[in-house]
Amino acid sequence: MGEIEDGEADHITTDVQGQKCALVCECTAPESVSRKDNLPFLNAVLKNPVCKLYRFPTSDNKWMRIREQMSESILSFHIPKELISLQIKEDLCRNQELKELGELSPHWDNLRKNVLTHCDQMVNMYQDILTELSKETGSSFKSSSSKGEKTLEFVPINLHLQRMHVHSPHLKDALYDVITVGAPAAHFQGFKNGGLRKLLHRFETERRNTGYQFIYYSPENTAKAKEVLSNISQLQPLIATHADLLLNSASQHSPESLKNSLKMLSEKTELFVHAFKDQLVRSALLALYTARPGGVLKKPPSPKNSTEESSSQDPPPPMRRQDSIPHHSDYDEEEWDRVWAHVGKSLNCIIAMVDRLIERDGSGEGDDGSGKDGEKGPSLGDSAITHPQEDWYEQLYPLILTLKDCMGEVVNRAKQSLTFVLLQELAYSLPQCLMLTLRRDVVFSQALAGLVCGFIIKLHTSLYDPGFLEQLHTVGLIVQYEGLLSTYSEEIGMLEDMAVGISDLKKVAFKITEATSNDVLPVITGRREHYVVEVKLPGRMFESLPLQIKEGQLLHVYPVLFNVGINEQQTLAERFGDVSLQESINQENFELLKEYYTVFMEKMPPDYISHFQEQNDLKGLLENLHQNIQAKKRKNVEIMWLAATICRKLNGIRFTCCKSAKDRTSMSVTLEQCSILRDEHQLHKDFFIRALDCMRSRQTQGALNESDDPETGCLTDNKPTSRHFYPVALLLVSSHLLVVWLILSLALLLAKYQ
Repeated sequence: MGEIEDGEADHITTDVQGQKCALVCECTAPESVSRKDNLPFLNAVLKNPVCKLYRFPTSDNKWMRIREQMSESILSFHIPKELISLQIKEDLCRNQELKELGELSPHWDNLRKNVLTHCDQMVNMYQDILTELSKETGSSFKSSSSKGEKTLEFVPINLHLQRMHVHSPHLKDALYDVITVGAPAAHFQGFKNGGLRKLLHRFETERRNTGYQFIYYSPENTAKAKEVLSNISQLQPLIATHADLLLNSASQHSPESLKNSLKMLSEKTELFVHAFKDQLVRSALLALYTARPGGVLKKPPSPKNSTEESSSQDPPPPMRRQDSIPHHSDYDEEEWDRVWAHVGKSLNCIIAMVDRLIERDGSGEGDDGSGKDGEKGPSLGDSAITHPQEDWYEQLYPLILTLKDCMGEVVNRAKQSLTFVLLQELAYSLPQCLMLTLRRDVVFSQALAGLVCGFIIKLHTSLYDPGFLEQLHTVGLIVQYEGLLSTYSEEIGMLEDMAVGISDLKKVAFKITEATSNDVLPVITGRREHYVVEVKLPGRMFESLPLQIKEGQLLHVYPVLFNVGINEQQTLAERFGDVSLQESINQENFELLKEYYTVFMEKMPPDYISHFQEQNDLKGLLENLHQNIQAKKRKNVEIMWLAATICRKLNGIRFTCCKSAKDRTSMSVTLEQCSILRDEHQLHKDFFIRALDCMRSRQTQGALNESDDPETGCLTDNKPTSRHFYPVALLLVSSHLLVVWLILSLALLLAKYQ
């Protein structure tokens, strides 16, 4: 919705049957009623606002004032650059881990070299794209004409905030926000073979059934390996930090500080140990062992299963694909178990030592409780106790050193084994696998830029609403995407991309921190399986947050997508094509919305829930939405209206998307705005169509900047240049006329040649 507006006109008045609807066009600050201390926060997201004022009569012949604002977002480029930088670091780290995998047999070593060659090429491509994005200094959003440019493929199309501020004579002022953006999709790569939804399914099916020389790990196991590696990279430095803090407390001879440091160290170490309680790590160790040169399976001594022992001495042929993860029954696990258990024993030894030091400090006795230490830890703890006059630091230091050494050994083994799992995923079909990764990164980047923009705007709007803030950290935030793509031709691929990209947003969590400088741009951390977006707030705004949020609790989002095609191509799809993709997406996402509603009703306090039951019962709206999805009615726009209503009532973030966030998006947003004025603010019934025409009028919207509209074809002199020209109802009628015209043209053509 953002390529054609201009603010050249100062004042426009529409006179209809003696009633005047005043329209004032202006360019001002993003929100004139905002507090001054909020402006740096808004300016970090919004740019180049275009504002228009309307005046419409209410049902009792009073006047309401509407302030419509559209703003660009500089996050269109900022988020992709942050994300690409992270992905480059992640890929470089993975490549280094592959190099450090150790000596492998010739077959696996050749596969590794091949993988590294292709992965290095991908890293270079990402670095080139990042360099080109850093050079962009023009517009703060990507226009639809640039959606096929390779250097801009990570950037969302036409990302804008569409805000309606209503000043009603009866109700308090209200804000209604919709984020408009082009459907997240890999336009540069094209849709000849479909979108991500189809490509991922096909890739996994072929990988499962192929006879290629690799070990098959399911997508769940591959994701688990990435998760464990991510946990390792996060927990190991945290444990080292807490261990150093424990030593610092010991050097200060502070019992209370020592207890607190020990508590944090224990919690993080237990999480670290728990991360390896997974059968995948054991099976991966076995797989890596057999991939070593001369790797032979060793069975622990046992009086039974002698036949299995004799057969296990022969390693499998290196060129044969293994149909499943090797079982650990033929592998000597004792060494791994010992290494893994030493971490827990070292921690127990530290706990026992700290208990004794504090007890001695309070009682003056240095030899009490030796039996407990002898039971829990290695002899190193006992030898340290024999020197009660030593400094606390000197007695704890060797135990901390032992803990770090044990952790290092565990991390080294686990990293190598799980990296070997990831090698299998890459080794199957290198070009195809890496291109799928690139496509998924592109789509996710576009979706994430819009999500971060929407989250920051929603946080700013509801910052002083205690109910919303409680919902945010207790339940999470619902994010509803309204898709208007057809299920015809290349838009099927766009919809498949969009469905996967929005689903991947479940991997994102937000964290709110206090800004220490004027730089309040969001920062992204993490890796592909889990990203954390750090949103910075100025000091005064940060202090108003609940304690849980200020302490750094992660805030989760729950994205849902409902799609209803509304253009002429959708008519062809419904009459001659297939709409099963749209039906399955709507059904799947309804179940997700229903799950969120269930959690919301369970966790939120009753007095807050009663606020949502005043006008429209949420449960009734959900049932109505489910009925409309099951009805499989053609172009059932009621689905969109119900989903949007539920989202607004659940304090969610609203997105509206079509191919380029222009024609269809504009019509949908203006129709929604007028419907809200009618249903929530008593817009006079005789002025609904007039208000809609006023918002969609050519004079209020300006002229297209492009001579060629990618959605509607070339413009002619007789065609209006407004993106708000056709209402939805006219589209529905014209689509049927198109089919009639096609049939008549075919009949005339046959008659001519006969």
